[in-house]
Amino acid sequence: MEGTTMQLQEFVGQVQHRARLASDEQALNATRATLETLAERLGADESRHLAAQLPDGIGQYLDGRDSVAEVFSSDEFLKRISAREGAELPASVEHARAVLDALQHAVSAGEMRDVLERLSADYAPLFAGAHDTGRQYGAGF
Repeated sequence: MEGTTMQLQEFVGQVQHRARLASDEQALNATRATLETLAERLGADESRHLAAQLPDGIGQYLDGRDSVAEVFSSDEFLKRISAREGAELPASVEHARAVLDALQHAVSAGEMRDVLERLSADYAPLFAGAHDTGRQYGAGF
């Protein structure tokens, strides 16, 4: 997807398909929960950079954070997503993976590299969906 701008409906459709969700609303809820939690982990500056490459309806979940990055494990990341989404943890894990995979298709390789460099190694399995992050981004994943 690099070089083109992904549209809101395309992003939501990818999440819905990958996570096997019944509706756009469920896909948007999973996207919101995942990206708001990612923004907490990344902090304001990196969240704004990431948001700038996403459709307005998606980027808003990252943009506007005035905080420094919180440091927490991928397990805590997934628990926060589950609580925000209002879904059981196993389902939220699959939803988060679908959102993160769609994210990787929506932003440039350089931006994904910046994101991955700010996360600890325990996040790598979450970014190892259908998209081959290790080969494309060379971030050790």
